Amino acid sequence: MEAADEWLLQSLRLYRDLHTFELQAPTRLIEWARGDRVCVAGYGESDGNEILQLIPPPTLLTKETQGLCPERDFKVECGGFSERPVYSLKYVPDTSLLVTSGPPDSSLQVWQVSAEDSDVIKSVSTIATENGTGQSWAKIDTISARAPWVLHGSRLDRVQITEVESRKNVYTAGIQAPQGSEELSSLAFLDCNLLLLCSATGRLCLADTRQPQGLTEAVPAPSVPSSEHWCMGTPHAAQGSQPSSQPVARLSSRGLLALTDLRKTSEFLAVAKARVPSPGSGAEFLCVSWAPALEGYLAVSGFDGTVHVYDTQSWDSSGREAEPIFVHKGHIFGGAGGSRDPPLVTVHTWHLQKPRTLLSAASDGSLHVWDWVQPCGTCG
Repeated sequence: MEAADEWLLQSLRLYRDLHTFELQAPTRLIEWARGDRVCVAGYGESDGNEILQLIPPPTLLTKETQGLCPERDFKVECGGFSERPVYSLKYVPDTSLLVTSGPPDSSLQVWQVSAEDSDVIKSVSTIATENGTGQSWAKIDTISARAPWVLHGSRLDRVQITEVESRKNVYTAGIQAPQGSEELSSLAFLDCNLLLLCSATGRLCLADTRQPQGLTEAVPAPSVPSSEHWCMGTPHAAQGSQPSSQPVARLSSRGLLALTDLRKTSEFLAVAKARVPSPGSGAEFLCVSWAPALEGYLAVSGFDGTVHVYDTQSWDSSGREAEPIFVHKGHIFGGAGGSRDPPLVTVHTWHLQKPRTLLSAASDGSLHVWDWVQPCGTCG
């Protein structure tokens, strides 16, 4: 317990704010929903995986940092149960709908967050996919620019956009073999026309919904062993801005970070090595994300019980090891003692307005909200 006590003492000077909570079951997703709500969901193999919409503590609902606040816990606003593990969940903007995906196939489930006088999140429909049986779970993203759309797919050979409410397919694209058989690790709407895909091998592909059934390879991954797994983090572009002016970050399972400017894909904007251990087995919880309110900052997790924050503004293409600005170790020391394996961070996400506030969850069911103190001598 000495290390835990030391961390608790350090937290008094390392954090401007720190909240720790315990979920009934671990989650691999944290999604911001309408009204500053937070959605989490279980990923166990049972048929009772909870989907919860939580009301954050008041300190997260205001832009200014408060002092002492009597209410420091999340409150469950509404919830439901999924018969399958929930590996991904996306709120559909400007609606009361959620879309989820998870094993054993690539189908999607659509949920309705009930009105204020009800505390139920109910299943309303299923979006089946062609030849979805036997494929891995679908990666998803949502947008409501023209209509409520969901972008989904599990491999490069077939990604599609489906209108959520009517379940009508509005766009399909893919790359033929052999690259088409590559598993997707991430995908995203850059705007209502442009889509960005990242394969598990690190291949980036662009698609334009105004062009019929075409994917263009933007840039391959850096030359690394083929066994490495990659994921992608896209920037939070403001409404009406040009998303292509923002770099895309890719993270490999040995901690390599590659930044790419989609306007100039012939070279990497920057390459660096994160100061993280290699994952023990697999890379299913790899996560990299850009700060929406702190230019040039990104966070990395999925290697152990920590979350690393980096300032990328001084990076170059040398590939040398980068020094993190901050490392959150709370999941290692904040849980119960004993001889069990240390928890693994399963996901993290940034607060949309508070520049240095993040939420992170771990395999022991812990959920943390933390706002780190900017080190002296740095800016931002």
